[in-house]
Amino acid sequence: APEIRSRNSFDTDDKEERSSRKRAVKPPYRPPSSLERSERPLVSKLPFDFRFSYTESSTEVRPIGLRFPKYSPFGPGRLRREWTGVCAPAVDPKSRAAATEDELQEKRRTLRERIQGEPLTDAERKILVDKCQRPCTKRQINLGRDGLTHNMLNDVHNHWKSSEATRIKCMGVPTVDMKNVCYQLEDKTFGKIIHRQGGLLVLYRGRNYKPKIRPVIPPMLWKPPEPVYPKLIKTTVEGLNIEETKEIRKRGLSVPCLTRLAKNGYYGSLVPMVRDGFLRDELVRIDCKGLPRSDYKKIGCKLRDLVPCIIVSFEKEQIVVWRGKNHEKPLEEDE
Repeated sequence: APEIRSRNSFDTDDKEERSSRKRAVKPPYRPPSSLERSERPLVSKLPFDFRFSYTESSTEVRPIGLRFPKYSPFGPGRLRREWTGVCAPAVDPKSRAAATEDELQEKRRTLRERIQGEPLTDAERKILVDKCQRPCTKRQINLGRDGLTHNMLNDVHNHWKSSEATRIKCMGVPTVDMKNVCYQLEDKTFGKIIHRQGGLLVLYRGRNYKPKIRPVIPPMLWKPPEPVYPKLIKTTVEGLNIEETKEIRKRGLSVPCLTRLAKNGYYGSLVPMVRDGFLRDELVRIDCKGLPRSDYKKIGCKLRDLVPCIIVSFEKEQIVVWRGKNHEKPLEEDE
């Protein structure tokens, strides 16, 4: 009996020692943090500058200042590219052998041609488009007021893992310039748009696309603060004095409304509507009630470049644009 007790006590002591060892080895729990510095920063060889939005930002317009100090939205030490406050350039601008935009564009074109391979036949295109329609699949990517963002590139490649084409639904501000949306999608993802109906697009990945060998796209952890740009509306309208500016702004709010924009709607026909409106009157008013102020400011900026026209006012949730003094009327057809 004493031998059995000693064995039992030895077994219990051994179990306690083992459990204490296991508890000591187990590290304490640490929640994941996006601010932790990684040992090796990611290296991406994609031949374009990383921006928050590729459709809603322009390389031609330079900001006049920054609201906050330059802090990379990819996290500290996570990307081997310097953040300039607006973008993370593909080539360090300080280096002597900096590649020009034309060279980077040529690299993107050759890479896209290699991935696409031979063009699709009409039958293949029809099959892919039918597979992406709503009765067959519910998977789609929504492109909203921020346009084509950097993190959406990862979403596109994730969809291409399981299907050769993906459906993209465009809504809101970016749909004013659908040509630019289509160009940026093909340029940044190296895919091809094989179907377009209003704001609905079908993006094909290419014949030579390999899901296991996808490009390195570092995720953007937060939205960077927007820099300071020049004012859209100045004290006086271009070509007018102060009194004429006050009069034209007052008259612009009483002009009959051309159209009313719905929230998150499709605005692809807005530019031709404004051009037709200028044939009847020199001022055009667009009702934007219910839209955020930043949205109709972006719409006014796009109209200024696409129509082209001069922005008069954003008061009372209205966009008022003027065709200008040097507006050229279309030539009348001979009878």
